[in-house]
Amino acid sequence: MQFHLLPDRTAGAAENMATDFMLLQRYPNEQDIRFRHYDWHRPAFTFGYSQKIEFVRGQLPAGEVVELCRRPTGGGVVDHRADWTYALVVPRGHPAYDVRATESYRIVHACIAEAFRALKQPAVLHERPAAAPDGKPAGPGICFIQAELYDVISPANGRKIAGAAQKRTKHGLLFQGSIARQVVSAQLDWEAFRTGFLERLAAALGVQPEETPWPDWSDEELAALVEQYSTPEWNEFR
Repeated sequence: MQFHLLPDRTAGAAENMATDFMLLQRYPNEQDIRFRHYDWHRPAFTFGYSQKIEFVRGQLPAGEVVELCRRPTGGGVVDHRADWTYALVVPRGHPAYDVRATESYRIVHACIAEAFRALKQPAVLHERPAAAPDGKPAGPGICFIQAELYDVISPANGRKIAGAAQKRTKHGLLFQGSIARQVVSAQLDWEAFRTGFLERLAAALGVQPEETPWPDWSDEELAALVEQYSTPEWNEFR
């Protein structure tokens, strides 16, 4: 089993979500772990698969035109205007595929926190589940307003640095993560962070990272999925 590090790409919200889903469902080397970091053509927000569009629209910035797309994973509303976004797919058959969602969340976020600390950026894991005002576990809302169990947070003020959402299918585990650039030092070396994060992630997963070109998959299939992720049927009716 190898750890494929794919080239960075920049795309619109629907294409980014479609590409992540293709990495889960249609990757030719389905037995290998794959990772990508990516950017956004325009200001964008994504939201969890089960969230209601009426709630989501109420969280968007007034008077600003943004792209909006439902993710194939769960979680809350995520602002991608100033984040560091990534996707990780762990194939079925790897031990991390079979652990509970909270444990896979902890594994990945521990690597992020360690990579930050190595660059003198304070970061720890949040050790308590989020709760609603009535004391019950909170449902998906706005991702960076309240820290969830094993999110990466600042120990100084408790602000959330990194969060993620997951989807598990027969093909593997898709992990879509977001890191808030504005919460960490403006002088942070993001290339050094990427290197440190991936070295720790590879060690945690027991694999060797390898820079890998994009797969030669069907452009028609990707285009069809981008079109699907752009429709009202996908984004509004849940």
